[in-house]
Amino acid sequence: PEEKKRGITINAAHIEYSTNSRHYGHVDCPGHADYIKNMITGSSQMDGAILVVAATDGVMPQTREHLLLAKQIGIEKIVVFMNKADAADNEMIELVELELRELLTQIGFDGEKTPIIPGSALCALEDREPKLGKEAVLKLLDAVDTYIPVPPRAADQPFLLPVEHVYSIPNKGTIVTGRVERGSAKKGDQIEVVGHNKINKGILGGKT
Repeated sequence: PEEKKRGITINAAHIEYSTNSRHYGHVDCPGHADYIKNMITGSSQMDGAILVVAATDGVMPQTREHLLLAKQIGIEKIVVFMNKADAADNEMIELVELELRELLTQIGFDGEKTPIIPGSALCALEDREPKLGKEAVLKLLDAVDTYIPVPPRAADQPFLLPVEHVYSIPNKGTIVTGRVERGSAKKGDQIEVVGHNKINKGILGGKT
């Protein structure tokens, strides 16, 4: 309710989608300065990032915070989507891009090579101005596919998944989620949940 009322993202949300070459687990992290601390759990699972900046606003305080946090947790590659480009003129878009490249360089990213794609999420949703709408979104996905490298995975080591979230689901029991750090497992495999001086056994669930 608060997110809808204020038009911002407060809690990190997880979705999945696929391009022609990759499958992604996408974490939508808070973009409002008051909720920057809520981003930490989401960002700790990332191998790369899409930074969304409004062309009408340019670099905001939380923009720097997001980039600093991404750098601190080891994210090396970022793709930038400059949203609301339909509401800004070309001069403003160019100015914001220069500002972003300078900030990226200051924080330690490759400001010169980082892809920055102007577009409009609203245009894409409303199926208008395709160059700024759907075409820009497809260009963004292509940039993510090509600029962010595939992370190395220690698939031959024992399965390890640090718990990020715990949910209590009626008629199902306790559900835990997280990111696989090493190894591999499939739905139905028996696993051990290791806690302080206690080990519980369980069954791995999820999509096959």
